[in-house]
Amino acid sequence: MSRRASGSFTRTFLGPGAAAAVGAILIWLLFAGAAGSAFRSMAGTASYLNAAAPLGILAVGVALLMIGGEFDLSVGSIVGVSGMSVMLLTTELGWSVWPAIAGTVVLCLLIGFLNGLTVVRTQLPSFIVTLATLFILRGLTIAAARGFTSRTQLGGLDDISGYEIARAVLGSAPVGGLRISIVWWLGCAALATWVLLRTPWGNWIFAAGGQPEAARNVGVRIGRVKIGLFMTNALCACLVGIIQAVRFSGADALRGQLQEFYAIIAVVIGGTLLTGGYGTIVGAVIGALIFGMVRQGIVMSGIDADWFQVFLGGMLLLAVFVNRTVLVRAQRAS
Repeated sequence: MSRRASGSFTRTFLGPGAAAAVGAILIWLLFAGAAGSAFRSMAGTASYLNAAAPLGILAVGVALLMIGGEFDLSVGSIVGVSGMSVMLLTTELGWSVWPAIAGTVVLCLLIGFLNGLTVVRTQLPSFIVTLATLFILRGLTIAAARGFTSRTQLGGLDDISGYEIARAVLGSAPVGGLRISIVWWLGCAALATWVLLRTPWGNWIFAAGGQPEAARNVGVRIGRVKIGLFMTNALCACLVGIIQAVRFSGADALRGQLQEFYAIIAVVIGGTLLTGGYGTIVGAVIGALIFGMVRQGIVMSGIDADWFQVFLGGMLLLAVFVNRTVLVRAQRAS
């Protein structure tokens, strides 16, 4: 085999996400057999794609950040913050839906900026900084909800001006039970893939996660890149929170719990390394798809839902092992 052909083979079959693609096919075949026509039908397909979409949006932001060498454990809390922000601004302060959404986006971008600035300026591990942010935001969300309403669950967004348009754009299911959130998921993934592979910013992201000192030496402003990634991650979490608030016409201060861990699992299953500098958005999309198929497939197969987390833990451990093996072989083949 020629060097050029060998390189093409390596990129295709040993690249990040290739093992996840094979895993997705195997999981689909498993549940297609175990759950029968319920899983293979249009309704079944819609159910696991709808389940995967919110996590997929989160996974896009998490993948970019992890490729850049950082973690953000506060995304689940940001989901809760964004939904509750929309509800409090509309139902308690009298804003219409779209100004409330705009204000919520600004708030979440500020949270991402403060996360990134804290990590860059203090040089503390992002894992610790954002773990602290997770608890701070969750506590503030609960306190704000109870302070305004004495409750942690709010509803009534459908009575607010502008809701019908927001519902069509963010919460509808226009085709065969497929929700519009799937379009947002794939749109975010396509944009992030273009940025990562076709722009200088994408090169800086890989450099920030893989060789930060070398990148600094050639003039890359690593601090700005990482702050931008934290803001992007917060924006993805904000989008999920807003979509859920619009879809359910309400918010829960506890919404988004554990989503930060599910997103990391999806990204790792998709081939992104925990050490940074290596991964793809397509892999993260596949990881979220696997999550959706497993979640719905277990239910359709009649298996106790308690086994879902056992399955996720096993897939995470397997993915870490496979990713390490694939990377070593790719390095040897290059």
